[in-house]
Amino acid sequence: MSETAIGGGLQKHLGLPFAIAVCVGTVVGTGIMRAPGEIANLVPDPTIVMLLWLAGGLYVLLMCNVAAEISSMIPRSGGHYIPVREGLGDSMGLLVGWTFWIAFVAVNAALSIAAADFLGTIFPWVAANVEWTAITVLLCVTALNWAGVEEGRWMQIGSTILKIVLLVAVVIVALVIPAGFAAVEAVPVTALPAEPISVLTILVGLQFVVAVYDGWYTTIYFAGEDRDPARNIPRSLFQAGVIVMLIYLAVNWALIRALDFEVLRNSTLPMAAVIEAATGRWGNVFVALLATLMALGTLNGCIMSTPRILYGLAEDRLFLKSALKINRGGTPTVALAAGTLISIPLIFSGGYVFVFRLMGALTLFGTCLYLLSYFALRRRADLPRHYRARGHPLLPGFVLLVNIALVVAFVVSDWVSGLFMLGLIAICLPVGIHLGRQRRAAES
Repeated sequence: MSETAIGGGLQKHLGLPFAIAVCVGTVVGTGIMRAPGEIANLVPDPTIVMLLWLAGGLYVLLMCNVAAEISSMIPRSGGHYIPVREGLGDSMGLLVGWTFWIAFVAVNAALSIAAADFLGTIFPWVAANVEWTAITVLLCVTALNWAGVEEGRWMQIGSTILKIVLLVAVVIVALVIPAGFAAVEAVPVTALPAEPISVLTILVGLQFVVAVYDGWYTTIYFAGEDRDPARNIPRSLFQAGVIVMLIYLAVNWALIRALDFEVLRNSTLPMAAVIEAATGRWGNVFVALLATLMALGTLNGCIMSTPRILYGLAEDRLFLKSALKINRGGTPTVALAAGTLISIPLIFSGGYVFVFRLMGALTLFGTCLYLLSYFALRRRADLPRHYRARGHPLLPGFVLLVNIALVVAFVVSDWVSGLFMLGLIAICLPVGIHLGRQRRAAES
């Protein structure tokens, strides 16, 4: 596949179906397979658990309210980096860009391992070669997207539709079987001691839920490739946010109904207990295939998003010009290869777990900067506003305070991430200032 000249630009081939699918498909991944049991164990009260999942959905809609204005106002591919750099300067833009790029690279490694792990529960030879299977998965999805944006688009739409259909089927099964029946079929476990519920545990639980909702923003990474971003970006954000919230609420409600709450608290894969109760020995196979599909659909969306960050940085001369190379299929090939090449050693080393945890505080901090950029850009009269955030400044201000509280809770519970965050800020500030001065000197 021959490549266009540097700066040829991304192709405007994407529309509303892809924008919705990439948000829903990136969010609804393996997290919803494991998280219900972990959240129930963290906050051992079914009412509070459901309220936390509802709060997570409302948080996403509040964030969509802000993102819809920003991304339709500055329709460039690159995600969070674009408005932060535009509103807060090169240093903060560089910090957010690198933070989310590293996070995506780590997520790509983690999702490849997750897909291989779930396949390994069905095929013993995969279980014996998890890392090599993960590399194969990563390279296959990368190759699909190297071929072109069109191939990645159809993969995303198809996998997202299949995910939703299968999850709805699980919910129906959980609601049809007698209440608590699946708990009888589950393997007996020792009841875990319930920790006292406090403000901190609720905040940590909310942070966990927000992490499972992460990816709601994925469509903003493709704003420059949407045929009508002013219309499609706001619509896709809100529609995808509502779809994901309804799916998550339905899944958790169905699991709480089908399982004894203590069984749910002790379960790493509560869906498996439900499906096994309904189908017998085929339950594990179904859940493994479902989890593999979840991982692959999310991996495709993440691999599509990752190179757009480097592309956005390169457009502003904050990264190598080679990241601007686009092939005939519309894929930034150098930027795509860079992300995959960094993910491969993480898979072999297991370092993605360490990186992923450290990125938790940084991505929350990056989200705070993203929200601050909204207020900075609100003062700009030269930017078009196809959508205006509702409830300004109260609702955007409220969700900013929520993110600050989540950052504080994260750092309190994991001070190593807090120190790492301060170190990265200390590096990015002088580097961003230097690169910004170089860019301005070249433009003058």
